[in-house]
Amino acid sequence: MSASSPINQSVPNYTQQLQYLMEQVDVSSFRQLSRVSGVSERQLKRLRQGQVSQMRVETLLKLSDILGISVDQLLTLFSAESISPITPPRDRTSPTPDLRASESLDNLQQEYQRLQQQLAEQRQTLLQEFQQSSVQVLESWLLQWPTAAYAITQNDQLPAIRLLPLIKPVEQLLQQWGIEAIASVGDELAYDPQWHQLMSGTVQPGDLVRVRYVGYRQGDKLLYRAKVSPLPNRSYR
Repeated sequence: MSASSPINQSVPNYTQQLQYLMEQVDVSSFRQLSRVSGVSERQLKRLRQGQVSQMRVETLLKLSDILGISVDQLLTLFSAESISPITPPRDRTSPTPDLRASESLDNLQQEYQRLQQQLAEQRQTLLQEFQQSSVQVLESWLLQWPTAAYAITQNDQLPAIRLLPLIKPVEQLLQQWGIEAIASVGDELAYDPQWHQLMSGTVQPGDLVRVRYVGYRQGDKLLYRAKVSPLPNRSYR
């Protein structure tokens, strides 16, 4: 931990609490904490001095995310309310510092709860928009597939190839999401355990296999391995 700037001993000092939390997430200095959280070192000093109730909710959210604790825990750990120095009697008609701090914390917690509710509503709205856009892509399939399925039950002689165009909307949706198939059914290719799942037998990487079930990936991320079967006495090596 790097040397910290001195803090006036007449104000609360929460440096040790902050250093402990930083150690739990492998952050070695206040400068590093400032860099990874996007919170200025000046704001970190205010936190160490127990001025958490005067900090913006957005700042506390950034710190709580990096330190791995909730905003409520952050407020509790760094609140100056926990320190009760001996002070001369004050005019009871004017708010004491402890009362003002309590009110500030209450306001901060209310603002935090409001932001949490706002984020939840935004997530719900985005989810609904995503679902609606997906339904629009699948519209022709949603409308035509039930009729096609019914026709099959009524006429088992109906050529299955006539149903293939109905799958196009699903393929278009996967394409929009950047999801692509790993090979095609019937393909013969070199076995790669990273992308292929062997259904039976034993093969070595590079041996020729046949695709039985298509796999899928999204960019470099594997979603489902393609299921393959070995081809005897054949390999690419």
